[in-house]
Amino acid sequence: MIGFEALAVATAMPVVEDDLGGLQLYGLVFSGFMVANLVGAAYAGLQADRREPAVPFAAGLGLFGAGLVLGGLAPSMEVLVAGRCVQGLGSGIIVTLAYVGIARGYSEALRPRMFAVLSSAWVVPGMLGPALAGVVADHLTWRLVFLGLVPLLPLAGVLTLPAMRGLAPGNDVRPGGNRLFHSVLLAAGAGLVLAASTQSEAIIIVPLVAVGFVVAVLALRALLPAGTFTAAHGLPAAVAVMAISSAAFFGAEAFLPFALTDVRGQSPTIAGLTLTAATLSWTAGAWIQAHRAQVWPRRSMVITGILFVIAGIAISGSVSANEVPVMMAAIGWAVGGLGMGLTYSAVSLTILSEAPEDQTGYASSSLHLANVLGVAFGAGVAGAIVGAGDAADWSTGTSTGTAFAVMVGLAVVASVAAMRLPGRPFTATAA
Repeated sequence: MIGFEALAVATAMPVVEDDLGGLQLYGLVFSGFMVANLVGAAYAGLQADRREPAVPFAAGLGLFGAGLVLGGLAPSMEVLVAGRCVQGLGSGIIVTLAYVGIARGYSEALRPRMFAVLSSAWVVPGMLGPALAGVVADHLTWRLVFLGLVPLLPLAGVLTLPAMRGLAPGNDVRPGGNRLFHSVLLAAGAGLVLAASTQSEAIIIVPLVAVGFVVAVLALRALLPAGTFTAAHGLPAAVAVMAISSAAFFGAEAFLPFALTDVRGQSPTIAGLTLTAATLSWTAGAWIQAHRAQVWPRRSMVITGILFVIAGIAISGSVSANEVPVMMAAIGWAVGGLGMGLTYSAVSLTILSEAPEDQTGYASSSLHLANVLGVAFGAGVAGAIVGAGDAADWSTGTSTGTAFAVMVGLAVVASVAAMRLPGRPFTATAA
């Protein structure tokens, strides 16, 4: 459901804006979801380390459903943004506790297979979600993009909550209020930066960005494992690799459709099919790591995956030049998706295996925080580069090409940080 919603909302939003207006709030429909996601992830990690995960998981399902209803019935763009924030809270809780479930419900030998299954959950949404949302929005009503999923929530609860109730609670008895406070602080810092994006005067933008950045960094230092900012060996390095590799891949993905449509004059359908190539190859990469996780050293698997990501971004980004065949975008993005399938799953497993048993909730929230922040940072940096290029009268091909080059650079940094990961394979002893 989260996969369908993530891909469907982006497809339906032009129709939503035509109906509700509020173009200035268009970006907040997505960024508000991501910021609230951070708070939800931190809350879920805190709760999972103190009790069995079923109770907060049920709360996550309820919040996600409430956000769907609020968004589907929204009379204005302001209410839709509020609904998306509620959805984001629920999504952050659900995804984080899914990682907790894998950590507590499966032996280390079986976790690679579970992450492959988790990646497979995006295949059908990736292939059908955008097209189905477009048909619904064009021929029925965009409100069904939100409300159409609500009847499935009780089924999700029936399928998941009994199993979640069977998982042992965490044993972490340390005070956790500061973790929740810092997650709200992080959201506030990110919110200030987002608020700056809606302004046009530099005298307002600069202070908002500066204060927001400082607040966000201070909060992150408290929320993430010590040593994350320096990629210290083990768990901190894994969290750092997750954030940087996500920034590189998703920063490029955010502007690949733009490069195809605005630079090369291709249709949105071609752009969508290009992204679908990565959805399929990501799943293939996840299944490859599932079968090889007990043989390949985890460090080697992650570095191999990042090298594929570097190649994929470079190949796809080359279509910013008119001389390069457009089909190279799909080929390159399939290569990059394969690399992320290897990287994401292997890094996620490393984070869970390196965490103490009584802190799987904390490790899971760190994993999700790193991924969400990486996505937001990568898209933000790429957007800033393209925007600066437009202000400097660069050609769109030059602007997007520069953005892709910077994303390649981030992926190289991720490969260097991956050298700090443990070298051993995952255990081969299944319980």
